Amino acid sequence: MPLVATGEIVGAAARAGLGAGAFNVIQIEHAQAIVAGAEAAGAPVILQISENAVRYHGALAAIGRATVEVARAARVPVAVHLDHATGPELVREAVDLGFGSVMFDASALDYDGNVAATAEVAAGCHAHGVWVEAELGEVGGKDGVHAPGARTEPAEAAAYVAATGVDALAVAVGTSHAMVVKAAVVDLPLVAALRAAVPVPLVLHGSSGVPEADLTRVVEAGLTKVNIATHLNVAYTRAIRDHLAGHPEVVDPRRYVAAGREAVAREVTRLLKLVRATR
Repeated sequence: MPLVATGEIVGAAARAGLGAGAFNVIQIEHAQAIVAGAEAAGAPVILQISENAVRYHGALAAIGRATVEVARAARVPVAVHLDHATGPELVREAVDLGFGSVMFDASALDYDGNVAATAEVAAGCHAHGVWVEAELGEVGGKDGVHAPGARTEPAEAAAYVAATGVDALAVAVGTSHAMVVKAAVVDLPLVAALRAAVPVPLVLHGSSGVPEADLTRVVEAGLTKVNIATHLNVAYTRAIRDHLAGHPEVVDPRRYVAAGREAVAREVTRLLKLVRATR
C-alpha cells in the first residue's frame, strides 16, 4: 500500500462521517506500532511528527525519512504529517521529505499576522500538492487556545479559513494538550455549530484527555481528524516499566522497547475503532 496524501484520508472520512486517527511519532518504534495497530484495525492512519519531536532528534531528516519508509511499507493507507510547525523552513523540509501535510502554527502573531503567514505557507504547500492544517488563536503552548476554557467562535473560524485557504482547522472545544487523565469536557453543541459554519474538516487536538465514549461522540458531532499523543506515551512507558520490573535482568533495549511498541499497537487498534476510522 503506497504512502497516501493526508487529504485523501481526512477527506474520505469527512464525507463518510467517520473519524481519521492521527498519532504522534517520537521514535521509529512509535511509527511501527501505529502502523501495526492500523493494520490490525483495517483502518487508514496518519503518522504525525511534531516540532517538539524534531527538536528532540536534533533535526527532521532522520526520523522523517524513517517514518515515511514505515508508511510506504504499510498494508493500509498511511499519511505522514508535520504537527505544530512554527516556521516555514521546517515546513519546506517536510515537503521535500515527502510529507503529505503540515500543521502550521502562527500563534505567536496577532490575527492579521497569523492570517498572512498562514496564507503564504498554504499557498506554497498547495503548489506542491501538500495539505495544510492551521488553528485560529494562541496555538502550541499548553495554556494557549487548548486551555479547557478556550473556545473557537464559529463565524471567526469560517472567516479565518476563507482568508488563509487552509484545508483543515483545529478548533478549541474543551480539550487541552498533554492531559494524562480523561477529564476533558467537550462542548458538543459548539462542535456542531463549527461543523455547520466551517467548510473544511475540523481537527481535535488534545484528544488524550477526552473520555473514551466521547471520542466517538465528537466524531458524530462533526470533528474528523482526531490527534492523540500523550495517551500512547502513557501506554508505551507503562509497558516498558512493567517489563523491566518483571525482568530486572534485561539489558537489551530491544526486549523492553518491544513491549512498549506492542502496547502502543494495541491501543491504536482500539482507538481507531473508538473514533470510527472504519465502519
